[in-house]
Amino acid sequence: MTRTEWLFVDGAWRVSACEATMTVTDPATDEPVGRFPRGCAEDVEAAVASARAAAPGWARHAPAERGTLLRRAAERVRRHADELATLVTREMGKPIGDARGGVDAGAGTLEQYAELGPLHGARTLQGGWAATDFMVREPRGVVAVITPWNDPVAIACGLIGAALVTGNTVVHKPSERTPHTGARLVELLAEELPPGVLTMVTGDRKAGAPLAAHPGLGLVAHVGSTRAGRRIAAAAHCRVLRENGGKDALIVDADADPKWAAEQAALGCFANAGQICTSVERIYVHRGVAEPFTAALVAAAESLRMGPGLDEATTLGPLVDRRLRDTVHEHVRAAVAAGARALTGGRIPEGPGAFYPATVLAGCTDEMPVMREETFGPVAAVRVVDGFDEAIALANTGEYGLAATVLTGSLPHAQRAWRELRAGTVKVNAVFGGAPGGAAQPLGASGEGFGYGPELLDEMTHTKVVHITTYDRGQ
Repeated sequence: MTRTEWLFVDGAWRVSACEATMTVTDPATDEPVGRFPRGCAEDVEAAVASARAAAPGWARHAPAERGTLLRRAAERVRRHADELATLVTREMGKPIGDARGGVDAGAGTLEQYAELGPLHGARTLQGGWAATDFMVREPRGVVAVITPWNDPVAIACGLIGAALVTGNTVVHKPSERTPHTGARLVELLAEELPPGVLTMVTGDRKAGAPLAAHPGLGLVAHVGSTRAGRRIAAAAHCRVLRENGGKDALIVDADADPKWAAEQAALGCFANAGQICTSVERIYVHRGVAEPFTAALVAAAESLRMGPGLDEATTLGPLVDRRLRDTVHEHVRAAVAAGARALTGGRIPEGPGAFYPATVLAGCTDEMPVMREETFGPVAAVRVVDGFDEAIALANTGEYGLAATVLTGSLPHAQRAWRELRAGTVKVNAVFGGAPGGAAQPLGASGEGFGYGPELLDEMTHTKVVHITTYDRGQ
């Protein structure tokens, strides 16, 4: 895949100032997808300067006009959905049907913000007959949007869309694992925008570090690992919005149907090969249903078809690269060495690619890394509990607080779960889903600030308070 110009500034593609390059590899075949610049401070400076120059003019656009342009951009993304989905699958391995779903979700999010942006406002107060106080939401200026590889179109569209519709300009740095996807998305969006409103740099932390630390930014929005998020927060001179890692718990209550609960667990653990921020990473199942639940979970894992993401029949694609696979396998290996049992999976397959089978571990204990550290792979780590109180207590251990799920037929237990679970999102009787426009605030090491939903528009702006009193010339 040949592209020679990777720096997008002032509405045009340019050659990067960085001589160092990186290669992105198809995780299903080990074949190179393409090379791209590693990025450097000079690229960042050019992108931020372009965005800053465009910011005043873009902020003066009426919100409805910005919404119209965003809606046109969403239409353009939909017209090129198959192309974008194929890029996603080639770069990070996701099954092509899931990749199409991510592109569709991204376009839908752009449309959502096109509608919400013109309605975004604040409060007005009447201080007296001749005095009024009102609040206005103003853009922060230049927003750096640093996005991950696991859902590169949907996440980028959400953050870029919210930033643009509120009058900010954007410097986008896509993950170094999905640079072609990021470049093509920016190319499509920018067709509907004035020059400089959306810029892009590529690379790893060599580009990310100077971008996050640039004094000309008004906000850094980052979705990715906790370690990277902490580095960004420490370096930034502005507000940082972070959605970072998780170790999401699933509680299977005593009255849950074991087969249905296993279907939910399989979806939560194995969708996108476990490479979702809100994947189920640890399962606490009541002893009374543990045996049939585990048996059904093994059957669900073994029913998945592992293969290249471009094969329409594939339901379990590869991990993004062998480095992540090594981490996932080490978690499994350490658990087995400490006494857990791999009921299915748990072995690296022969052949090319970064494939790893859907794995079910029984007999897991609290001190195992697979129960404490983010695994980010297709591993269902099962821990048997004797009661609901124990499950809640164990689910609340650890530093993360992204999301948690409870499967129960008990309304009192459901009420307790959403009140007591220490997570930004609590789901009852469904591991995924939620209404369009939903948002959440991660807790602990999982991040800070609202991601997505109408609340994200607040994050992308700051509030200015204005007090106006009538000037009486006769006094």
